[in-house]
Amino acid sequence: MIDPRFYQALGPVTVRALAPSADIGGDPERLVSSAAPADQAGLTDLCYFEGKRGATALTNAPAACIITPAQAHLAPNAGALILTDRPRGAFARLVPALLRPRGFPPGAPSIDPSAKIEEGVQLGAGVVIGADAQIGAGAVIGPNSVIGPGVTIGRRAKIGPRVSIAFALIGDDVNILSGAVIGEQGFGVAGDASGPIDVPHLGRVIVQDRVTVGANSCIDRGVFDDTVIGEGTKIDNLCHIAHNCQIGRGVLMAAFGGVSGSTVVGDNVTLGGRVGIADHRKIGAGATLAGGAAVFQDVPPGEVWSGYPAKPLRKWLREAAWLSRKAGARNEGE
Repeated sequence: MIDPRFYQALGPVTVRALAPSADIGGDPERLVSSAAPADQAGLTDLCYFEGKRGATALTNAPAACIITPAQAHLAPNAGALILTDRPRGAFARLVPALLRPRGFPPGAPSIDPSAKIEEGVQLGAGVVIGADAQIGAGAVIGPNSVIGPGVTIGRRAKIGPRVSIAFALIGDDVNILSGAVIGEQGFGVAGDASGPIDVPHLGRVIVQDRVTVGANSCIDRGVFDDTVIGEGTKIDNLCHIAHNCQIGRGVLMAAFGGVSGSTVVGDNVTLGGRVGIADHRKIGAGATLAGGAAVFQDVPPGEVWSGYPAKPLRKWLREAAWLSRKAGARNEGE
């Protein structure tokens, strides 16, 4: 469900009004008021479906489903079908007519009167706080930081200078260093007849208690689901966590690390400097990824991986030793 603290509903609108030039099957007068993933869409939701070969039919009943003509039979319960060869691109174009991210109206005061600021909060010069934001007791917000509408910041949090926080719920005793950006739209791009188009992100960022986020690090909000940073996790400077990632408790992430979208990192994982993890991977609890590792596979719990591409440390060391011997023998024979 889209969180109304962060997104304004613009509907309802009929399917025909939403997509006036589209090829529509079913009821073109069906009302649509929100958006959701295909497998979660309800009676008032717009969704899109791009099933792979052999995909099973949707069992739910969305108000409207954007789908290819060849797969239209896989959404039998949809109130209406919007038929196109590029469902995701069409979805990206239509969603802004239904939902608008809350922002800062022109001429709004730097601290909105509706913001709830508890006792003992310290605000630096130039701080901006949006409508309906909540700041917990004892929090410190550094100069020129921007706290977006609806954002919640827990008690005793420390927010450094020039931090941007939007579409996010921040826990107690969180420390966010200067220049960090929490809750911006992630890198989601869909193909369209006119070229690449940005896919709207309608999720949130959840930062649990006692997390540290280093200077100039970025954590993207989810597309629909939340991006979650677990309790006690420590993120170094200049790191990036993409949309929909689930980062467990007690994770340590050194500088220049990057975690691609929809990856799950288990509790107490250690990521060395400059580690990169591909999208939709699972890193098991207690695993260690050595500095510079490029991870393209799932990593079992407790294992140590290294290398480019990353593999179990002992295997990587054996291969490196074999290559060194072969290279040395060749040099001796020249």
